[in-house]
Amino acid sequence: MDITIVLSQIFNGLSLSSILLLIALGLSITFGIMGVINFAHGEFLMIGAYTAYVLQKLSIANSGGSLFLLSLPAAFVVAALIGLLLERSLIRFLYGRPYESILATWGLSLILQQLARNIFGANNVEVASPGWLQGGLTVMEGLQLPYNRLFIMAVAVLCVSGMYFYLYRTRSGRRIRAVMQNRQMSACMGIKTNRVDAMTFAIGCGLAGIAGAAVSLLGSIGPSTGQNYIIDAFMVVVLGGVGRLSGTIAGAIMIGTMSPLFEFVTTSSMGKVIVFALVIIFLQWRPSGFFTLKTRTVD
Repeated sequence: MDITIVLSQIFNGLSLSSILLLIALGLSITFGIMGVINFAHGEFLMIGAYTAYVLQKLSIANSGGSLFLLSLPAAFVVAALIGLLLERSLIRFLYGRPYESILATWGLSLILQQLARNIFGANNVEVASPGWLQGGLTVMEGLQLPYNRLFIMAVAVLCVSGMYFYLYRTRSGRRIRAVMQNRQMSACMGIKTNRVDAMTFAIGCGLAGIAGAAVSLLGSIGPSTGQNYIIDAFMVVVLGGVGRLSGTIAGAIMIGTMSPLFEFVTTSSMGKVIVFALVIIFLQWRPSGFFTLKTRTVD
C-alpha cells in the first residue's frame, strides 16, 4: 500500500477525531453531572452548521466568505442558548433517569430535525469555504493536507485547551467538577447544583455547535447531519470514560483514526462493524473506559 495513501487516511482520521472530540466533550460532562443520555446532542451540531449557513447568506456578498470565523462563536452562542432553553424546560426533569432521557431526547431529536426541514427545506445546503481555507499544504509528492481540515484540528485544540483552563483553573469549572464527583456534598457546601447543570448543558451544546460549523467546511449539511456523528460520539464517551477530559481525547483519536482506516481496507459498513467489535472487546476488559472518575466514598 502506498505510504501517501496511509498518511492521508491517518490525517483524515485525525480531522474526524477533532469533530468527534468537540461533540463528545459536551456529552461526557453532561452525562457525568446529570446522568442524562442526550440523543438530541447531534442536532446541536446541526444547529451550529445551519448557523454558519445563515451567516454565509448574510455576509458572503460583502466579505467573500472572510467572516466565516464569526460563525464559530455565533454557532456556540446559538446552540448554547437553545440548549439552555431546552434544559430549563425539559432536560432538568430527567436528571438521573437514563431510560426516560433516552426516549425524551430521541423525540426531541426528531422534533428539531423536522423544524430544520420546515425552515431550511429537506435538501442539503452548502457552506462555501473562505478563500483562505481553499487548497492545501503539500508535504510530499502525492500528499496534500487540506487547509480546511487543518483549520478544524486547530479549532479542536483551542476548544480543548479552553475547556481544560475552564474546568481546572476557574471557580465555576471547579464547581462543575465538584458536582460531577459528589452532587449531594456539593449542594451541602452551598453550590447551586441546578445552575451548574444548566451552565454545563449549555456549554456542551455550544461545543457541539462549534463542531457543526466545522463540519460545514467538509461538505453539504442537512437536517440529519448530526445523526452521522452521534453514534461515534457516544462510542468516544464510553471508550474514554465518563467525565474525563483526557479519556475523551484518547477515545476520539482512537475512533476517529480507526474508522477511516478500516473503511478504506474493507468497506464502509464492514469498517463500522470492526470498530464496534473492537470497542465491545475493549469494554469487556475495561468496562469504565480508559480513565475513570476518582471519587471518595465513605464505608
